[in-house]
Amino acid sequence: MATTTLHIVEVDPHDDHLLRAFWDNEQVAQRAERRDPVLRTYDALTATMRDPSPYYGRVLLAAVDGDELIGGVDVSWPLQDNTHLGEIEVNVRPDRWRQGIGRLLHETAIGRLRAQSRTTVIGEACESPDGDGPAVPFATALGYASSHLEHHLVLALPADVEELPPDAAYTVVTWAERCPDEHVAAYVAMRNQMETDVPIGDLELEPVLLDEERVRVSEARTARSYQRLVAAALHDAGGAMVGYSELFLPHGETYAQQDDTLVMPDHRGSRLGLRLKQANLALLHRDHPERKLLHTWTAPGNAAMIRTNERFGFRVVERMHEMQRKI
Repeated sequence: MATTTLHIVEVDPHDDHLLRAFWDNEQVAQRAERRDPVLRTYDALTATMRDPSPYYGRVLLAAVDGDELIGGVDVSWPLQDNTHLGEIEVNVRPDRWRQGIGRLLHETAIGRLRAQSRTTVIGEACESPDGDGPAVPFATALGYASSHLEHHLVLALPADVEELPPDAAYTVVTWAERCPDEHVAAYVAMRNQMETDVPIGDLELEPVLLDEERVRVSEARTARSYQRLVAAALHDAGGAMVGYSELFLPHGETYAQQDDTLVMPDHRGSRLGLRLKQANLALLHRDHPERKLLHTWTAPGNAAMIRTNERFGFRVVERMHEMQRKI
């Protein structure tokens, strides 16, 4: 198909036809070369675009040839923290790869970020465990360098995991969706500890420190597209909350995502992170038998978490590079 009619348009979030075409293209492009990708649902995309976050700016740009959408780029930028930064994700229909469409979308996105006075841009590029796949070479050709690496792992559910005996020093509590008011101050403190502890390699990122209002906004927005399950540990000597682990269950899907797991520094080495993950897994097995796969991501240098994941039986399915370049 000739590209003489190719042009870039901004996607109106309320244009159901164009927004659906953008999402369809994203699905096809990501699934062409990836195994077990975790992709946003259409409902999650519409919720994000039609009720924008107070903390992020975002625009979707589409490459249209005639009346066909053949590529798209999601462009976003933080509004309150890391105001030097922009994020880009380019997706092109596989039968139109290597025709310059991705480069055109990328350069258009860079123009939008320049208009927002951004100086650094990051994006994810995934490849097989052996290093195969087109995403990393494409980003490298655009001037990006891999600045952080994580392994994407999956666990088939239900999982047969040997449970640890209870630890008399801790009590595990759980909740869904919204942190109970009596725990929210401790939860905010742990989330901020996670922000400072999480490995980021050479990414030019400053920790995003939260307060109760921002946590409550995040909980409400997340609940539109995901169910959140949280297991947290209370230290019985004084009742302080000293660790948490959380799962996200996309609405209408058959998988779950293991997100943060944190134990506060003074309580590490007690296998508390493993107990918290086990508590969440028990909730999954009991209340959500429709979930057949659990995804997680771990930096290859995080030895403690790698041991925990191996004990559960997770297996690596791909490598995820955080790519970064200057604008």
